[in-house]
Amino acid sequence: MNNRGGVSRLWQGPLGLLLLAALPPTASARELELDAINRYARSAAGQGQVTSLNQFSDVKPSDWALQALSNLIERYGCVAGYPNGTYKGGQAMTRFEAAALLNACLDRITEVTDELKRLMAEFEKELAVLRGRVDGLEAKVGELEATRFSTTTKLNGKASFVIGANAFSGSDTPNVDAARTAVGATSFNYDIQLSFDTSFTGKDLLRTILRAGDFAESAFGGAGPTGSLSILEVAFQEDCGGSADCGDVVAIDKLFYQFPIGSAFTATVGGLVGQEDMLALWPSAYPADTILNLFTLNGAPAAYNKNRGPGAGLWWQQGGLSISANVVAAKGNGGDPALGGIGTKASAGTVQIGYSRDQWGLAAIYSRIQSGVGVAGTTPFTGFTYAANPNSRTEAFGLSGYWQPARSGWIPSISLGWGLNGTSYDTAQAPGALRTSQSWMVGLQWDDAFVKGNALGLAVGQPIFATALADGQTPQDGNFAWEWWYQWQVTDNISVTPALFYLSRPLGQDTTPGTTFRQLGGLVKTTFRF
Repeated sequence: MNNRGGVSRLWQGPLGLLLLAALPPTASARELELDAINRYARSAAGQGQVTSLNQFSDVKPSDWALQALSNLIERYGCVAGYPNGTYKGGQAMTRFEAAALLNACLDRITEVTDELKRLMAEFEKELAVLRGRVDGLEAKVGELEATRFSTTTKLNGKASFVIGANAFSGSDTPNVDAARTAVGATSFNYDIQLSFDTSFTGKDLLRTILRAGDFAESAFGGAGPTGSLSILEVAFQEDCGGSADCGDVVAIDKLFYQFPIGSAFTATVGGLVGQEDMLALWPSAYPADTILNLFTLNGAPAAYNKNRGPGAGLWWQQGGLSISANVVAAKGNGGDPALGGIGTKASAGTVQIGYSRDQWGLAAIYSRIQSGVGVAGTTPFTGFTYAANPNSRTEAFGLSGYWQPARSGWIPSISLGWGLNGTSYDTAQAPGALRTSQSWMVGLQWDDAFVKGNALGLAVGQPIFATALADGQTPQDGNFAWEWWYQWQVTDNISVTPALFYLSRPLGQDTTPGTTFRQLGGLVKTTFRF
């Protein structure tokens, strides 16, 4: 008889005798319940294997078939029997039980004797039924294994609820009224991320992130005059096209593969990968919880642009020193060279050199941004140049670092960064076009503030603002941003973060000359991790 693998060997043992023999001849394999198998496995866990009929306390081997089966068991060491080593209170062994005993020995027999031939003929019909049931069960188990979640894949989830509102004030009455009309209401929004991490060798990583949210039409996600300082990194905002329901659709946010090359190099390639996924060092200890996107980009939003799309990267890391290089094409999945493709518009390349120790880190970065790359943490004027001017190119530089105390206490961690950007064009531009821009930030964070596990943070800085314009015109694009927050860690997996933020001039150069425009916002963010 051919060995049909691990499942058939399982049914040729005590489990096979107990379950297969107990069914009537007309029973279907579908009638076997997996919970019965589990109960048997648990009850049999502490039992020794039955290798002799003498271990059955109430079996009387007076029948010739039972004696012949006993000889087979003793000769070949077959395994069969109930978990408790009995045949249930003196009941006679059924033909199916005897056939199951015989079936358990067939794959060990090395010679066919007359006695064996007689046994096989005697139980021919029962053996056929038993084997048919085993085949059916093997097919069913195969179907279950095909739908089983990979044991090398882990799921991490993050869901955020944000309820908040904004107040607008100043002497720029038309813009103040427009902002109140567009995003003046209190809103309740959500963002959810599901990250699937799979490893094939224990050192590589295949990451798939699914994401959805409904921030696109709120003040916190891109609508209205302050969208460039979006509070949460909400996926698909760029593709929503103003649809209120677009963000409610779960879709792929990231998909990339990362693997080591030797002991010092790590390579990354993906159809949907972010610039930040391919940097060996993220030079910031701020923040524990995201509020304004501006303060998550190390003071240099253009250099740390988080461009997302088809891309590839390589980093080298030895001790505390690291060098990273990558390229991402935001529209690299398109075939029209005028609109997308690799190395054409909406591409960004990055090189970073960093060094870090236990309590501090420092990094210098250079990024080249082609037109069509949306950047968080800008004023409307600079943001339009990066994302919408079809002829622009920007060389972005950044210097960022952090320090954190060895122990949490009254001394906070300090994160700071500065960015300098130069923009050029393929065609002549009208007077007042962006030439040079800068940005900076300082973030302070107290871990275990007041209560162990909680955190307190504040940050101040300026988003990317114009510092030089074409034809020597004077820019009026300045804007200061502040945020204050306290993260209350309710449990290991749930946190509540109330926050306030203030923008001194969120419209920057688009503010009506000689007037003021201010924004004060507040929110409560609840985050669930699972």
